[in-house]
Amino acid sequence: MALPSKAELARYVAERGDRPRLEELLRAFGLGRAHRRPLRALLRELEAEAAVPPRRSRPERPAAAPRRAPSVTVVEVVAVDAEGDLRCRAEALPQARIVLPAARAGRPAPAEGDRLLARLRPAGGGGRYEAEAIRLLPRIPRAVVGVLEGAGDALHVRPLDRNARGTEYRLAPSALGTARPGELVRTALAADRPLSRAPKALALAAKARVPTRRFRVDLRDLPLVTIDGEDARDFDDAVWAAADDDPANPGGHRITVAIADVAYYVRPGDALDRAARERGNSVYFPDRAIPMLPEALSNDLCSLRPNEDRACLAAHLRIDAQGRLLAWRFERGLMRSRARLTYRQVQAAVDGAPDATTEPLLEPVLRPLYAAYAVLAEARRLRGTIDLDLPERRILFDPDGRVAGVERRERLAAHRLIEEFMILANVAAATVLEQAVQLCLYRVHDKPDPLKLEILADYLERIGVPWSRGPKSAGDFNRLLARLADHALREQVAQLILRCQAQAVYSPRNIGHFGLHLRRYAHFTSPIRRYADLVVHRALIRVLGLGAGGLPETTIEELEELGRHLSLCERRAMECERGALERMIALYLTDRVGARFTGRITGVQFFGLFVALDETGAEGLMPLAELDDDVYEHDPRHHLLIGRRTGEVFGMGDRVVVTLLEADAATGSLLLRLEEHERAPGAPLLPSPRGRARGRPTGPIRRRRVRA
Repeated sequence: MALPSKAELARYVAERGDRPRLEELLRAFGLGRAHRRPLRALLRELEAEAAVPPRRSRPERPAAAPRRAPSVTVVEVVAVDAEGDLRCRAEALPQARIVLPAARAGRPAPAEGDRLLARLRPAGGGGRYEAEAIRLLPRIPRAVVGVLEGAGDALHVRPLDRNARGTEYRLAPSALGTARPGELVRTALAADRPLSRAPKALALAAKARVPTRRFRVDLRDLPLVTIDGEDARDFDDAVWAAADDDPANPGGHRITVAIADVAYYVRPGDALDRAARERGNSVYFPDRAIPMLPEALSNDLCSLRPNEDRACLAAHLRIDAQGRLLAWRFERGLMRSRARLTYRQVQAAVDGAPDATTEPLLEPVLRPLYAAYAVLAEARRLRGTIDLDLPERRILFDPDGRVAGVERRERLAAHRLIEEFMILANVAAATVLEQAVQLCLYRVHDKPDPLKLEILADYLERIGVPWSRGPKSAGDFNRLLARLADHALREQVAQLILRCQAQAVYSPRNIGHFGLHLRRYAHFTSPIRRYADLVVHRALIRVLGLGAGGLPETTIEELEELGRHLSLCERRAMECERGALERMIALYLTDRVGARFTGRITGVQFFGLFVALDETGAEGLMPLAELDDDVYEHDPRHHLLIGRRTGEVFGMGDRVVVTLLEADAATGSLLLRLEEHERAPGAPLLPSPRGRARGRPTGPIRRRRVRA
């Protein structure tokens, strides 16, 4: 967290009216103990410039004299009322009743638990004040995740947060529990409240009950099933399909996608809604999850568990033999899942190895699902979408919860089946809302950046792959990858295609979805874990008159702000999930420092090479100092490092053997040293010096070789 500027600090002191103590300033600006010395130095500079009063002892006030309220102080939002105004509290005024009107809350809008620097004005006496936001302050961390280090009375936690490097948190031996030095731990910070949800939200979740059949369609006789991964923690979608018996639709199918009716339990503006909106989405780590909703909902009442009545919002869909969406109907229902199935389990059954659960479902349920999927898959192929098929990794744990290995996630037809059913339901939801001219949040994906397309074209030219320059469709990328199916650099090209793409976001302004090649698309199928889907549910409930819990009157500006917030929450969650995966793999590799691994070069920079290890998929850095002795030039246009003396060329896709020098579980980083190098088949030819573009630094890169 950055120090305030001189102007900000002087303004705070001046508006407060007296010289605050250093501890008060640290709290006001969200700073830690490590900032005491620089903040004190900043105060002394302002004092020397006569910008703040010198610190002096103040005369004691008579005991009966009332305490004057500071004009500027730090307030914490404790609740949001029905009108959107914020109820706040201030440490400096423990008995005061403080209201921050929504019109004066600033942007981004503060949420429950946020801290603000605010200006106070008396509002009618009786300890009532009206606040005006000056600045949204960083949240004070209430827990820290890091690596446990030291021994005995010298235990400390080194935080994973890269912005907190150099900071250590001492740990009392009595708080050690079963953790051991070298392990990743989470610990609460002293004098802070534990990480928890708002009591009102938990109370609402605890009181929730499954609704009765009243005002709902009874779908309990429909053999719906859920299909998820083995480690799935919530089940928010169930599916069913059958051949369409309408003679006018030969070869067509009827499909039902039933989604948990989260809008029944989470009403606009209540404590559950405010907490879910703030989180934006669930976050999934290799060994645990941080759900958007309390577990009483996410893992129980909203989860479509087998043989239990559950409220749902069902999409009944009809497609023709070409996979075109002909008709749709949305309704609130009461359903009962026939089984909780896994992707592997379903695929094994269809491939001829059913188990006791899937055998009775194979003909009446599973084969009709696959028949409908086959039609949708062919429609997708003809439509042309981006399907990069990049590998994903999964952490394996031993019985004690320790990392035991890393494996590549399977990509089965069962995965694609559920994906296609969800896309179909999402398109239907977006179509209903667009036709009703109802404001909602679309899932939009813009066209690729033309400059990045030029970089891709340059690379393809160097590896001898024909590729016309200019605007591209999603199908163009898929056709390119199909031509490279057996090429040694196929995965590198897929990575470059990914880097060309824009970031998919949430917005009330529909521009279509480039990657899926769809004119309209909205997220409807995962309201347990994505707030955007809940917004779409509410919009459908409103326009279709499906009862309580619909979307309140809103403006496009408000939805734009919500879309930006949810897109940011999604990116943060992805960064957290990726960081956790990297750190766990690094932790797994700490015992193998000094071992050799095979891998391939995935990135070329002026300072070194990034290498993905075959065994784990982990990516590490091989600095220039760990290459053979030479002077290297960086060619960013063609993703090459070129040795000036030896002529050796390093490029994306090259095969290498490396030694693991360092595995840092705190940052998830790996440091590698080159042992063997082999150019990838079909790798780019060495460009002529005249056409070569150099990256930073402008001159050749010199380094010193040091090896014990």
